[in-house]
Amino acid sequence: MSRLFGTDGARGLANADITARLALQLAVAGSRVLGAAQAADGARPVAIVGRDTRISGEFLSAATCAGIASTGVDVRDAGILPTPGVAHAVAATGAAFGVVLSASHNPMPDNGIKFFGPGGTKLDDAVEDEILAVLETDWERPTGAAVGRINRYPAAADEFTEHLVATLGAADARPLSGLSVVVDCANGAASVVGPAALRQAGAEVIVIAAEPDGLNINDGVGSTHIGNLQAAVVEHQADLGVAFDGDADRCLAVDALGREVNGDQIMGILAIGLHSAGRLARGTLVTTVMSNLGLRLAMGEHGIDTVQTAVGDRYVLERMLADGYSLGGEQSGHVLMLDHGTTGDGVQTALHIMHRMAAERRTLADLAAEIPQLPQELVNVRGVNKARTDDAQVAAEVAAVEEELGDTGRVLLRASGTEPLIRVMVEAASAAQAKAQAQRLAAVVRDRLSLGG
Repeated sequence: MSRLFGTDGARGLANADITARLALQLAVAGSRVLGAAQAADGARPVAIVGRDTRISGEFLSAATCAGIASTGVDVRDAGILPTPGVAHAVAATGAAFGVVLSASHNPMPDNGIKFFGPGGTKLDDAVEDEILAVLETDWERPTGAAVGRINRYPAAADEFTEHLVATLGAADARPLSGLSVVVDCANGAASVVGPAALRQAGAEVIVIAAEPDGLNINDGVGSTHIGNLQAAVVEHQADLGVAFDGDADRCLAVDALGREVNGDQIMGILAIGLHSAGRLARGTLVTTVMSNLGLRLAMGEHGIDTVQTAVGDRYVLERMLADGYSLGGEQSGHVLMLDHGTTGDGVQTALHIMHRMAAERRTLADLAAEIPQLPQELVNVRGVNKARTDDAQVAAEVAAVEEELGDTGRVLLRASGTEPLIRVMVEAASAAQAKAQAQRLAAVVRDRLSLGG
């Protein structure tokens, strides 16, 4: 079978690519693999299931719960809950695994299925391959009292909110008092948890895009559409704004003037704060190859090392776990703080950005200025064969652009792990140069790798 999982689970158009049948099959296969360890110990395995606010999540969640229960694993259905909330619930309850029904920042018609293993960590490739290997194989189904039970888990959201606030570890019960923040919940999974956690920590919270109706998730709002947030911050004269995506595993921010603070700057802000407090493990920040060169240069100025991984927070996590690092993430706003959780967490990120602002009495603009960004241009080239990024003529053109940029920029071509396209990214000393060179390379990629050619 072709590989079904991308960099963040299986994802596609709901009820076309991601069907109830597929959800049922994946749930059965995942449960057979991930529930086996608890079953071998004589315990009744338990799984946590959560979803974002898409209408398709209702039938996909029902199919997933049914599939898991059919294997003899009990299900605790958390309903609408951020992806990191499911991960936290798995770790906190000792569940065998968790499943999230979400397509993250993708448009509403899409949906996805992703698993968390024991402890609430994402699965490595080998475990995903094991699940795929048993996807359509025969197995001995339990009967009678041996089948699993499905129970609601309404306390999951409150438990996760309490956990988020506790990560601040502040002696002051309301450490964010005095700060005002506009929160864009993307009409997604953080629509309740996000504002609740920030308010409990003492912030004054103005909420937008927190009225999910099953159809409006990520619709012109959230971390991929921050225009409304920028306007709202200026209108309300707030200290900052934060935007989550549909499943709330990422966070972007804007300062008091409505200027974007991206994931690289957020990671830098957190890294500098942790390093100065002696709490940045091994003095190192883990990023992906998509992070801006400016971040690496800024970290060097503060005595912080950086290491890079392939794109995907799962690969950041793997490197962090392998080498004992505590902070890492992606330019898109996935930030992993392993002292407090096991996966990217948008609400947690927002809390800790604001905690540094409050503790040091500094504005977000002031903190972000410590991580200047080189101009970066990203072009998504669609309708091409993304398996052929090693084409000789494409490689030659990349080499030519890199020679022209020298030490003042860089080039990156990569196939998307979740969409049928190739991303062309160029950083340069000026925005005009970055745009011109990215368009130049995109034209070559389009010409050489076109599916219609």
